[in-house]
Parts: sequence; structure tokens; C-alpha cells
Amino acid sequence: MSQHPALIACGHGTRSPEGQAVMSAWVRALADARPELDVLPAFVDVQEPTLADVAGGCVERGRRAVVVPLLLSTGYHVQVDVERVVAASSGLLVAAPALGPDRLLVDLLQQRLAEAGAGPEDGIVLAAAGSSDPRAVGDVEAVGEWLGRERGVEVVCGYLAAARPTVEEAVARLKEHRPGEPVSVANYLLAPGHFATRLARLAEDGTVGRVAATLAPAPSLTRLVLRRFDQVAATFVP
Repeated sequence: MSQHPALIACGHGTRSPEGQAVMSAWVRALADARPELDVLPAFVDVQEPTLADVAGGCVERGRRAVVVPLLLSTGYHVQVDVERVVAASSGLLVAAPALGPDRLLVDLLQQRLAEAGAGPEDGIVLAAAGSSDPRAVGDVEAVGEWLGRERGVEVVCGYLAAARPTVEEAVARLKEHRPGEPVSVANYLLAPGHFATRLARLAEDGTVGRVAATLAPAPSLTRLVLRRFDQVAATFVP
């Protein structure tokens, strides 16, 4: 049995070629940052290889692995999809938590807002994919509160699916609270895709002043994934 467990970098999956390229670049960055580590990409939806297939291959070889969700919040994919695969692995797999909330994500959101030209006085909508799982919504709200404290301005969370308020409702609420003042969107999505395209249209049609870019890839995200891996890999007994 190998001394070091593998890292299964488990993304959601997307049909967007640009989004696929971004996630592939992120996985390559993980491998480059830790050459001695086996980094295995996997997905819970849309793309292949599936998490079940990658995990099954590890189990067949007796290979220990840590599943690190490349997901920003706890939710169905973490609590059900990942946990189901781990439970069926005969103890060879263990799961790390979702990437957020984390200070590195708040700092990266700040960086993306600055790159988009958001001023310190802008009201901010933190735009997330959304989930029907209250734990996922709670994770997003925690990041929104953290970002608001860091910027010293009002941050309202908005969701693109399954949760309220919607991004559009969050924008309207912020404009009501701050009439005549600029509003920017902090993009709490990892990669380009359908949701990111929807957000970009808010700037194109003048609903908001600017929409920040998606988060990945970024050196801080690579560090965050490896930190999640290290924290859990330390629990494995060779």
C-alpha cells in the first residue's frame, strides 16, 4: 500500500467548455504544487470520470484516498454523493469538508472585486449557486457576513437556484437600502458556466455596475485544497 493517500479532486461538473478548461487547469495546478501526490479528478454530475468510478478504482487497488470536494459549500453533493461513496469504500476513502467558509475565499472574493473595478463604497451582492439544503445556505451567509465585515459595507446574499432571495431580489433589496449608490456582484462560483453567464448579463443590461469574475483557478484555491487534504490525510494510519 502506498504511503501517501491519493487526492480525489471532486468537482461538480459542467457542460461549459470554458468551465471544463478552468477546472482542468486547477487540477493540474494541484498536481504541480505537490508532485509526489497522486491527484485524481472526479465529478458528481455531468462530467466523467464519475466520483463512483474513481473511488471504485482506488478500492480495487487497495489505494487509500482523500476526497476533497471542489465545492464551496456543504450540501447535497457533499452530504450524500461524497458520503455515500466514502461509506462504500471499506475504510479506504475519507472525505474532507467543503472549501467554504474560509478566510482564503473571502480574500479571493476581495481580489476579484478589485479586478472588476468595484470601489470600496459599492454595495455588494454575494451571488451563489444556491441549494435547498439549509447547511449550504448557512455556509454562504457566513461568507457574506465575513465579506461585509472586511469591506465595511452591506453585503446581501443572492442565489441562482433553489434558495431565496434570488440574485435579482438581492440586487433590488440593496438598491432600496442604498438608493443611487453603486452595486457590484461578488461572484461566488468557481468556474464559467450557465450560472456565471446569467450573472454576467446583470452588468451587460445595467442592472448592476459590475460583476466580478469566477474564482478558479487561483493559487489560494490550490493552497486551500491542499490544506483540506493535509488535515484529513493526517488521520490515515499507514
